[in-house]
Amino acid sequence: MKHLVEKTIESEKIFNGRVIDLYHEKVELPNGKTSTREIIKHPGAVAIIALTEDHKMVMVKQYRKAMERLLVEIPAGKLEIGEEPIETAKRELEEETGYTTDHLHHIISFYTSPGFADELVHLYLATDLKVMETKAELDEDEFVEVMELTIDEALELIRTNEIYDAKTAYAVQYLQLRSALGE
Repeated sequence: MKHLVEKTIESEKIFNGRVIDLYHEKVELPNGKTSTREIIKHPGAVAIIALTEDHKMVMVKQYRKAMERLLVEIPAGKLEIGEEPIETAKRELEEETGYTTDHLHHIISFYTSPGFADELVHLYLATDLKVMETKAELDEDEFVEVMELTIDEALELIRTNEIYDAKTAYAVQYLQLRSALGE
């Protein structure tokens, strides 16, 4: 498959941000010609399918500036330097929802937009949720409303574009498949 690989000739960081870095890269294509790529480097993230005892999904509603709208999503967050994904998943679950658990199961990891970004999201299933006595603090620039939804309610929010992101749609479909398989 070496005949499909692009070789980096030059790489220049053109933006260093709090969440992402942006690179402009010159590459040699498999046919020997050159081209440029704009690449976003991201530290990675986690997303959590949090299920209550009565099989409701714990979601958060928050404003997403890039879309200029409110979205309903599963809890998620960025990996911190040196933090293992499972630690991030527990921290984000606690911060965003007020629930905690010792039962986190890794489902899958996936790239969100491999055409221009290296962000890898680690998806976890959280069960045996417990309400925290003292709620963890959200990030100072983060504001969320916690919701608990059945799969049917989540499907309706997908239909009305209130759930409009891939990780959350994937999570809902994952639970549908588990249900169909009798798990």
